[in-house]
Amino acid sequence: MAEHRLRIDPAGTPRATIVIVPPLFEEANRTRRTLVLAMRALVANGFAALLPDLPGQNESLVPLVEVDLDRWQDALAEVIAGNDGPAIIASVRGGTLIDHKAKAAAWWRLAPVGGASLLRTLMRARVSADREAGVTSSLEDLQAAARSEALLLAGNALSPAMIAGLGTAEAQPVAPLRSIGIGADGIAGTPLWLRAEPGEDAAMARAIAADIAAWSKSCGIS
Repeated sequence: MAEHRLRIDPAGTPRATIVIVPPLFEEANRTRRTLVLAMRALVANGFAALLPDLPGQNESLVPLVEVDLDRWQDALAEVIAGNDGPAIIASVRGGTLIDHKAKAAAWWRLAPVGGASLLRTLMRARVSADREAGVTSSLEDLQAAARSEALLLAGNALSPAMIAGLGTAEAQPVAPLRSIGIGADGIAGTPLWLRAEPGEDAAMARAIAADIAAWSKSCGIS
């Protein structure tokens, strides 16, 4: 089943295609506008930019509850395999958990995070929502239930396989790799994934594009 792909191409032959892998779950919504701005800045610098939906994401007809991390990894690898010319994967936060199976020319990772950390945040949000609704729950209760049934976490219906995978997932070694954070020693900007609502940071988008462009040159892509 073909999923939607947002692709922006430069006027001429692209230097390379930058494949954006956004954060996972609700963090993707908070960062999408800034990542699209970064895509446009990359195109202005001669790159093609691609933001693919994976199964269970955005416009996909596949229910999220049917998806796990392995399926996302395989789907992203398929996207890269179908790309013409060199591809650089630029993944953000939880997107770094699914980018290693693809055959790319280089990888660029922003603020990598472990799956266990993402899962704890999702489960704590569920406990807080339950409390507001007058329902008693705990992290221990949710972890026990997740072994045999899907859970609704921050609006996401996640299967036992997805939850188990997140519990142990870490960004895997790839090369060549540039891994960078947010702040004084990294990309100037704010951690948009921590905001309560989707945000936009145009300066951060330009900084992301500039850093990826510089990294591509160090990888022999000019």
